[in-house]
Amino acid sequence: MIEAVVIGRIGVDFTPTNARTTLAAAETFTRSIGGFAGNIGVGLARLGIATAIVSRVGGDGHGEHVRLALTDEGIDVSALGVADDARTQVAFFEAWPPDRFSVTFYRPAPAPDTQLTSTDFGVEFVVTAPAVIVSGALLAAEPARSATLEMLERRAATRAGRVETGHGSWTILDLDWRPTLWSDPADYADLVQTAIKRSDVVIGGDDEFAAAELSPDDAARALPDAGLVVLKHGPAGVSLIQNGQRRTVRGIDVDVVCGLGAGDALTAAFTAGLIRGAAPMAALERGNAAGAIVASRLMCSSAMPLPGEIDELLAANSTAVSGRSGAATPARQVTV
Repeated sequence: MIEAVVIGRIGVDFTPTNARTTLAAAETFTRSIGGFAGNIGVGLARLGIATAIVSRVGGDGHGEHVRLALTDEGIDVSALGVADDARTQVAFFEAWPPDRFSVTFYRPAPAPDTQLTSTDFGVEFVVTAPAVIVSGALLAAEPARSATLEMLERRAATRAGRVETGHGSWTILDLDWRPTLWSDPADYADLVQTAIKRSDVVIGGDDEFAAAELSPDDAARALPDAGLVVLKHGPAGVSLIQNGQRRTVRGIDVDVVCGLGAGDALTAAFTAGLIRGAAPMAALERGNAAGAIVASRLMCSSAMPLPGEIDELLAANSTAVSGRSGAATPARQVTV
């Protein structure tokens, strides 16, 4: 059974072969799977989660590379379509300086993921999988916008049936704010607020909630009962809002090589924890550790950690979880 479905853009990343190299100075690059769905999908698969990806690639060699590389990671690509009239997204990373990591996208219109339709979302596991992780960037253009909102509504309507099976149910919306992907970024707030109301979990950074014109606490109130909000603070760590309370996992100190991909690693490990029955705070600790591991490495998808690596980092660091009262509450560890 497919346990997790990741829905969003996918493509290839080109990273300077040598760390601490600007894009202008780089002479050689390493190609890897990239994009929202690529990074999170690989992250989940390496943690032992049966994973499928719903997206599209272009009818080119990069698209074929993505399909083969995902298959090698054990990921189901049956719903990874090919848009013959489009080109696979290509991204070049700026791997230096350490305080910013810009991405240069080569994404000619129409981008493959913007062409997703309700037919792409018609596969059974989109409704039945315990966890579906959706990129907010899919709301940037039609027809993917309408198809995504329709799919979220269908997941919400069938949630009770999944919960009754005992597998749990999480429709996870990652805000994934990428203003360059929107023809009119002003549309983002209203659309993402609609999507939040049809989700169970919302994940985003401080700046992403600001772009959504919604405080994290307001987002939590818009979710159904037992909904979760994960608030990423970068090096400062990550917070969880649950039942009106906010608790924080402090960041883990690492030598940052490339911060790109750390947030996707967090999402993957957090989701894996939920699927394997971890309490949300325990899952968040594992996500926090996974993000730190990827930040200490040069690549993104190929840097996603294995379960033992997360275990080792957690064992080596006393990561404290603080409630509003300031009391330290250790999270229960589970292996995923």
